[in-house]
Amino acid sequence: MRIGIDARMYGPKIGGAGVGRYVEEIVTHLQQLDTENEYVLFLRRANFDDCAIPPALKSRWTKVVADIPWYSLAEQLYMPRIIYKQKLDLIHYPHFNVPLRAKTPFVCTIHDLIMLDQTWASRATTLAPWKYQLKQFGQQKILAHIAQHARNIITVSDYAKGQIIHRLNISPDRVHVVYNGVESAAILAQKQNKQTARSLPLPPGVQTPFFLNVGNPYPHKNIETLLHAFSFFVKEHPEAHLVLVGPRNSFTQQLEAEAREIEIPSNRVHFLGFVDDTMLSNLYSQASVYVIPSKLEGFGIPPLEALSHGTPVAASRASSIPEILGPAATYFDPNDIEDLFAAMETLLTNKQERIRVLSASHDVLKKYSWDDHARALMDLYTISRS
Repeated sequence: MRIGIDARMYGPKIGGAGVGRYVEEIVTHLQQLDTENEYVLFLRRANFDDCAIPPALKSRWTKVVADIPWYSLAEQLYMPRIIYKQKLDLIHYPHFNVPLRAKTPFVCTIHDLIMLDQTWASRATTLAPWKYQLKQFGQQKILAHIAQHARNIITVSDYAKGQIIHRLNISPDRVHVVYNGVESAAILAQKQNKQTARSLPLPPGVQTPFFLNVGNPYPHKNIETLLHAFSFFVKEHPEAHLVLVGPRNSFTQQLEAEAREIEIPSNRVHFLGFVDDTMLSNLYSQASVYVIPSKLEGFGIPPLEALSHGTPVAASRASSIPEILGPAATYFDPNDIEDLFAAMETLLTNKQERIRVLSASHDVLKKYSWDDHARALMDLYTISRS
C-alpha cells in the first residue's frame, strides 16, 4: 500500500510542542516498524531537512516539498494536486486541516475540538473579527467534511472521542482512541538520570528549585492563572523560579506583561521560547515540579515526559488530564489560584506526596508507547483502504 502523511507540521520548531511532536513521533516509529508499505511525506521547506529518511528505507520512503501554509486558501487550492500526483492508496492527515477537494481516501487525527469551543477559540486568535469568523466558517466546513468522508478518525483520549462523537455527530465505531506515547523522553531520561542531570547547565538565570511548564501559551492553557499563583508563591518561597517553554508569540507577550503587572520579580520567571530536545530533557530532569494548569487538553504529552524524567506533576482537574495521568499527579481546580498554590507547595515540600506521585507514574507510563501507537495506525491504514 502507498500511504501519504501530511507532515508539514513535522517537528516542534514548526508544528509546535503538540502536533509537531506527534507528527515527528509517528514518522519515526512507522519507519522502525512498517516493513511492507510505501510512504510519501509532504513537508515544508523549513522542516524538509529535519525529517530524515534512513538510507535503508529510501526505496519505500519519499519526501515531497509541499511548502504551503496550513489553514490557508493555498492549502485548499494546491494541496489536492500535490497529493494527487503521488497516486496514493490512502493519506493520513495528522491534524484536521484536510483539503476539501482532495479525492484520495483518508484518515485524520483530531486531537481536540477547541476550535468549536467559543469560550477559548475566540481568545486564541490574533485575527480581526471578520477574519476570525471566516476562519471559523472554514474550520466548520472542514470538520463536516471529515465527519462525512474520513474512512476513520483517530483521536488520543476517551475524552476527545466523546467530544468528537457528540459535536460532529459521528458513529462511535469510526472514531478510534489511540493514546500518544512517551518513549522518546524515557530514552533520554535513561541516558541522563536525575542525579547526573543536576550537574548539567541550565539556561542563564534559571536556578533550582523551579516549576516548569511546556507548550504553546494559548489562553486555554491557563498560564495566566499559573502566573498569579506563582506571584503569591514566590513571596513565601523567594528562592523559587518559574520556567515557561514554548513558541514565542503574541500570547507570550501578553503573559510577560501580566507578569510585570502582578510584580513577579523578573529574575524569577523565565520565558525561554523554543529549546532543543537536549535542553528540554535537562529542564524536565532538574525541575522540582511540572505544572499543567490547562482547562482543555485532548491529551497532553509534556506532563508524561516530565514523569518519565522523575519529576512529579501538579495537574489541572479538567478535560482529559485525569484520564491520562490517573493517580500520577497532585490535582487542583484550574479556576482556583489558592488550590493551584497549595498543589505547588505540597509537591515542593511534601516528600511523601512526591514519592506517591512518582511511584504511581511507573504503571501510568506503561500505557503510553509510540510503538503501540504506530502499530495501531498500521492496522487502521489497512482497515481504511478496504
